[in-house]
Amino acid sequence: MAENSLQLDAKAWALLSALQQDSRAPLKALAGAAGLSVPATVDRLKRLKDSGVLRSMGAELDAARAGYPVRAIVGITVQQPGKKAFLDKLRAAPEVLECHHVAGADSYLMTVVARDLEHLERFLGSVNGYGETRTSIVFSTPIERRGLVAPGLAERVDFAGSGASS
Repeated sequence: MAENSLQLDAKAWALLSALQQDSRAPLKALAGAAGLSVPATVDRLKRLKDSGVLRSMGAELDAARAGYPVRAIVGITVQQPGKKAFLDKLRAAPEVLECHHVAGADSYLMTVVARDLEHLERFLGSVNGYGETRTSIVFSTPIERRGLVAPGLAERVDFAGSGASS
Protein backbone atom coordinates (compact mmCIF):
# COMPACT_ATOMS: atom_id res chain seq x y z
CA MET A 1 0.00 0.00 0.00
CA ALA A 2 1.25 3.44 -0.88
CA GLU A 3 2.04 5.83 1.92
CA ASN A 4 0.85 9.40 1.56
CA SER A 5 3.84 11.79 1.68
CA LEU A 6 1.66 14.90 1.31
CA GLN A 7 0.31 16.18 4.63
CA LEU A 8 -3.41 16.83 4.29
CA ASP A 9 -4.62 19.66 6.50
CA ALA A 10 -8.22 20.72 7.17
CA LYS A 11 -8.26 22.97 4.08
CA ALA A 12 -7.07 20.13 1.84
CA TRP A 13 -9.77 17.84 3.26
CA ALA A 14 -12.41 20.54 2.78
CA LEU A 15 -11.31 20.88 -0.85
CA LEU A 16 -11.34 17.10 -1.35
CA SER A 17 -14.77 16.83 0.25
CA ALA A 18 -16.16 19.50 -2.08
CA LEU A 19 -14.63 17.75 -5.09
CA GLN A 20 -16.08 14.41 -4.05
CA GLN A 21 -19.52 15.99 -3.82
CA ASP A 22 -19.25 17.71 -7.21
CA SER A 23 -16.16 17.22 -9.35
CA ARG A 24 -17.50 19.81 -11.83
CA ALA A 25 -17.82 22.58 -9.25
CA PRO A 26 -16.27 25.88 -10.40
CA LEU A 27 -12.95 26.88 -8.85
CA LYS A 28 -14.63 29.77 -7.02
CA ALA A 29 -17.01 27.36 -5.27
CA LEU A 30 -14.17 24.97 -4.40
CA ALA A 31 -12.11 27.87 -3.05
CA GLY A 32 -15.05 29.01 -0.92
CA ALA A 33 -15.60 25.50 0.46
CA ALA A 34 -11.92 25.22 1.43
CA GLY A 35 -11.54 28.79 2.70
CA LEU A 36 -8.86 29.53 0.11
CA SER A 37 -8.31 32.04 -2.69
CA VAL A 38 -8.79 30.79 -6.24
CA PRO A 39 -5.01 30.84 -6.98
CA ALA A 40 -4.32 28.93 -3.73
CA THR A 41 -7.02 26.41 -4.71
CA VAL A 42 -5.40 25.89 -8.12
CA ASP A 43 -2.05 25.32 -6.37
CA ARG A 44 -3.61 22.87 -3.89
CA LEU A 45 -5.31 20.93 -6.69
CA LYS A 46 -1.99 20.67 -8.56
CA ARG A 47 -0.19 19.42 -5.44
CA LEU A 48 -2.98 16.92 -4.73
CA LYS A 49 -2.77 15.61 -8.31
CA ASP A 50 1.04 15.53 -8.37
CA SER A 51 1.14 13.60 -5.08
CA GLY A 52 -1.37 11.02 -6.33
CA VAL A 53 -3.95 11.81 -3.63
CA LEU A 54 -6.31 13.15 -6.30
CA ARG A 55 -6.24 10.48 -8.99
CA SER A 56 -8.97 11.73 -11.31
CA MET A 57 -12.09 13.80 -11.62
CA GLY A 58 -14.88 12.56 -13.82
CA ALA A 59 -18.37 11.30 -14.40
CA GLU A 60 -20.04 8.47 -12.50
CA LEU A 61 -22.36 6.48 -14.74
CA ASP A 62 -25.45 4.50 -13.77
CA ALA A 63 -24.62 1.05 -15.18
CA ALA A 64 -28.26 -0.08 -15.35
CA ARG A 65 -29.36 3.01 -17.27
CA ALA A 66 -26.32 2.68 -19.53
CA GLY A 67 -27.39 -0.83 -20.59
CA TYR A 68 -25.82 -3.04 -17.90
CA PRO A 69 -28.61 -3.85 -15.43
CA VAL A 70 -26.92 -6.96 -14.00
CA ARG A 71 -24.14 -6.44 -11.45
CA ALA A 72 -22.23 -9.22 -9.71
CA ILE A 73 -19.36 -9.70 -7.31
CA VAL A 74 -17.16 -12.52 -8.54
CA GLY A 75 -14.47 -14.26 -6.53
CA ILE A 76 -11.92 -16.48 -8.23
CA THR A 77 -8.97 -18.59 -7.13
CA VAL A 78 -6.19 -18.38 -9.70
CA GLN A 79 -2.97 -20.38 -9.50
CA GLN A 80 0.28 -18.37 -9.71
CA PRO A 81 1.30 -19.38 -13.25
CA GLY A 82 -1.98 -18.08 -14.69
CA LYS A 83 -2.28 -14.76 -12.84
CA LYS A 84 -0.65 -12.53 -15.46
CA ALA A 85 -2.75 -13.93 -18.31
CA PHE A 86 -5.87 -13.70 -16.14
CA LEU A 87 -5.26 -10.05 -15.27
CA ASP A 88 -4.49 -9.24 -18.93
CA LYS A 89 -7.86 -10.78 -19.87
CA LEU A 90 -9.69 -8.76 -17.19
CA ARG A 91 -8.02 -5.51 -18.28
CA ALA A 92 -9.44 -6.08 -21.77
CA ALA A 93 -12.94 -7.02 -20.52
CA PRO A 94 -15.38 -4.08 -20.49
CA GLU A 95 -17.60 -5.98 -18.05
CA VAL A 96 -15.00 -5.68 -15.26
CA LEU A 97 -15.42 -2.45 -13.29
CA GLU A 98 -12.77 -3.26 -10.70
CA CYS A 99 -10.66 -6.15 -9.50
CA HIS A 100 -9.02 -6.54 -6.09
CA HIS A 101 -6.18 -8.91 -5.19
CA VAL A 102 -7.27 -10.25 -1.80
CA ALA A 103 -6.32 -12.58 1.01
CA GLY A 104 -8.64 -15.42 1.95
CA ALA A 105 -10.43 -18.10 -0.04
CA ASP A 106 -10.21 -16.13 -3.30
CA SER A 107 -7.21 -14.71 -5.13
CA TYR A 108 -9.28 -11.91 -6.64
CA LEU A 109 -12.65 -10.23 -6.11
CA MET A 110 -14.13 -8.27 -8.98
CA THR A 111 -17.20 -6.23 -9.67
CA VAL A 112 -18.66 -6.98 -13.09
CA VAL A 113 -21.66 -5.74 -15.05
CA ALA A 114 -23.64 -7.45 -17.80
CA ARG A 115 -26.52 -6.75 -20.16
CA ASP A 116 -28.42 -9.80 -18.88
CA LEU A 117 -27.84 -13.15 -17.15
CA GLU A 118 -26.79 -14.82 -20.41
CA HIS A 119 -24.12 -12.14 -20.88
CA LEU A 120 -22.92 -12.71 -17.30
CA GLU A 121 -22.83 -16.47 -17.89
CA ARG A 122 -20.73 -15.99 -21.05
CA PHE A 123 -18.32 -13.72 -19.18
CA LEU A 124 -17.97 -16.25 -16.34
CA GLY A 125 -17.37 -19.00 -18.89
CA SER A 126 -14.58 -16.93 -20.41
CA VAL A 127 -12.72 -16.71 -17.07
CA ASN A 128 -13.53 -20.14 -15.61
CA GLY A 129 -10.47 -21.59 -17.34
CA TYR A 130 -8.30 -19.60 -14.93
CA GLY A 131 -9.86 -21.00 -11.78
CA GLU A 132 -13.01 -21.70 -9.80
CA THR A 133 -15.40 -18.77 -9.57
CA ARG A 134 -17.96 -17.86 -6.92
CA THR A 135 -20.57 -15.35 -8.05
CA SER A 136 -22.98 -13.23 -6.03
CA ILE A 137 -25.56 -11.29 -8.00
CA VAL A 138 -26.25 -7.83 -6.56
CA PHE A 139 -29.96 -7.22 -5.90
CA SER A 140 -29.50 -3.69 -4.57
CA THR A 141 -26.85 -1.41 -3.11
CA PRO A 142 -28.10 0.07 0.17
CA ILE A 143 -24.81 1.94 0.67
CA GLU A 144 -23.40 3.41 -2.54
CA ARG A 145 -19.70 4.01 -2.99
CA ARG A 146 -18.89 7.16 -1.06
CA GLY A 147 -16.06 9.61 -0.64
CA LEU A 148 -13.30 9.57 1.93
CA VAL A 149 -13.23 11.67 5.05
CA ALA A 150 -10.16 12.79 6.98
CA PRO A 151 -8.74 9.96 9.12
CA GLY A 152 -9.54 10.47 12.77
CA LEU A 153 -12.37 12.88 12.03
CA ALA A 154 -14.89 10.25 11.02
CA GLU A 155 -17.33 9.24 13.71
CA ARG A 156 -16.49 5.80 15.00
CA VAL A 157 -19.43 3.44 15.13
CA ASP A 158 -19.90 1.11 18.06
CA PHE A 159 -21.37 -1.98 16.41
CA ALA A 160 -22.56 -3.26 19.79
CA GLY A 161 -25.38 -0.72 19.50
CA SER A 162 -24.41 1.86 22.12
CA GLY A 163 -23.80 4.66 19.58
CA ALA A 164 -20.65 6.59 18.75
CA SER A 165 -17.49 6.24 20.73
CA SER A 166 -14.16 8.07 20.76
